[in-house]
Amino acid sequence: MSFVHFSVLKDECLQFLTENAPSNSYFADLTFGGGGHSFAIMDLDESYKLVGVDQDPDALKNGAKLIAEKQLGERVELLSSNFSKFPKLIKEKDPEIEFQGILMDLGVSSHQFDIPERGFSFKYDAPLDMRMNYEDDTIETAADICNTRDADELEEIFKTYGEERFARRIAEKIVEERPIASTKDLENIIFHCYPRNMRFGKIHPATRCFQALRIAVNEELGVLTEVLPQLVELLKTGGRLVVISFHSLEDRIVKRAFKELGGKDSPFRILTKKPVTPSKNEIAANSRSRSAKLRVIERI
Repeated sequence: MSFVHFSVLKDECLQFLTENAPSNSYFADLTFGGGGHSFAIMDLDESYKLVGVDQDPDALKNGAKLIAEKQLGERVELLSSNFSKFPKLIKEKDPEIEFQGILMDLGVSSHQFDIPERGFSFKYDAPLDMRMNYEDDTIETAADICNTRDADELEEIFKTYGEERFARRIAEKIVEERPIASTKDLENIIFHCYPRNMRFGKIHPATRCFQALRIAVNEELGVLTEVLPQLVELLKTGGRLVVISFHSLEDRIVKRAFKELGGKDSPFRILTKKPVTPSKNEIAANSRSRSAKLRVIERI
């Protein structure tokens, strides 16, 4: 299956990243995915160059293929890495480089949700994996977490990362029923932990716990908190960091970090007093974009 990823808020990203960009500007896309944002930037000016980063083996293989097909090998470099390691990586490769724009789209790609064996979705019966980098066996899978953590630890994961109101009940039931092997095993447990009158609402009962496990497996919030202050230091004057988040925990971290970075007498300023959100047309075309929030900070 081809790697599919809808580029959320693409026009808005392009506007913020390139509106004042001179020729020969450097950009970084730290969540390359299907390359939609990156290739759109490259299409605007043939002098632009870009460094793309992804840890997903499927995204890297597909990205290398697309870069070759589009004959962009001289302008786009794709690195295999978690975005948290990018500041150190780029300083080692080219300590003089300064970026006009850096983009982070924190969403899980449609490809990752729609390939059953990745284990991100409860729509399919598949191994409970959820690792962004599924080739790294040093990373615990979601099944590992479910099968080894005690009820207190699981409850904390579900409450903190999923804001799940029935976290204790679900955690205790997982401990009672384990080993948990598949997505459907877990979905069934969570579904029946919900009161009958709440099982068929707008949001599926398993949604929050699956989100929480994905965040825990990939340490998403921890690395985000650490890397934001490092990324703004890579910007040139007038350069911008654009971050798209998809749930309240991520957005809270970005909002707080930007507020701290953009304080009085700071060399940075926040360009989005309120987050930019998708239009009704975009949500109609891609329902997964509905929770996206875009925030921007600029080096001045």
